Amino acid sequence: MFQPRLYLSLIPESLVASTLEPAAYGSYLAVGLHGKMRGQAIFFDVDAKAAAEAGFDVERAFKRCVEESTEADPKRSVYISIYRVLEKLPLAAIGRLYLATDDGRVLGVDSSPDIPENGGRFHMYQQLAPVKPRVVSRLAAGPFCRLLTSGEHPISLPKLAFAEMALDELADDPENATPHNLPYRTMEHLRNCLTLLDRDKEKQTKVVRRHLDRELLFRTVRNGFFVGDKDNLLYYPLPSVAELETTHREWWRSALIVSMD
Repeated sequence: MFQPRLYLSLIPESLVASTLEPAAYGSYLAVGLHGKMRGQAIFFDVDAKAAAEAGFDVERAFKRCVEESTEADPKRSVYISIYRVLEKLPLAAIGRLYLATDDGRVLGVDSSPDIPENGGRFHMYQQLAPVKPRVVSRLAAGPFCRLLTSGEHPISLPKLAFAEMALDELADDPENATPHNLPYRTMEHLRNCLTLLDRDKEKQTKVVRRHLDRELLFRTVRNGFFVGDKDNLLYYPLPSVAELETTHREWWRSALIVSMD
């Protein structure tokens, strides 16, 4: 008997039912059925009951998964929604995070209540859903999410999924610090954005890039991933480098060789 699962994908934003377990589903998204495509995936487990109570037609999708599956050919995906999914889905319905590299290695990440509140004068965030700008900010992750979801800002979102990106020494001294191994293509533009933010004390954020036009380089993620609204924030911390190099070695090796941003 097939037991379908429910996933919230961020690339692109969609709610999908599948008979595949997370590792197999992530590999399917990344490399396809025959391994002839390459593209990373970021997705969450979703509580089916909570999603149904929010108005998504989960029952129909699960029924299709079961009816159209065989042992030799399980139903890999039934799309339930591709529009305003994160907005309508309760945060309580969002479970474990999964990160698939572009060759299909999958890392599962559990949420943590220990949300980081500092770590440098400046931060950089890659927004993932429902919009995808990359911005620098003087705000830590919690205040940053509240700024964009409170409704008090001229540009506001109901919910936001995003990752914090490494700035290293630029986080404290954007004008003079050496970027060392930061792999961002437009380093001088990034430095200029941070410098402008540093000089304008009233400004909270500055757009670095308007969209994510290539894959997210997982090794540049600092702290981890976040999903939140004006009242609550879910935090998914990446394992330490030491743990990645030992317990999750195959995923980490794959993440290190993904094409540069």
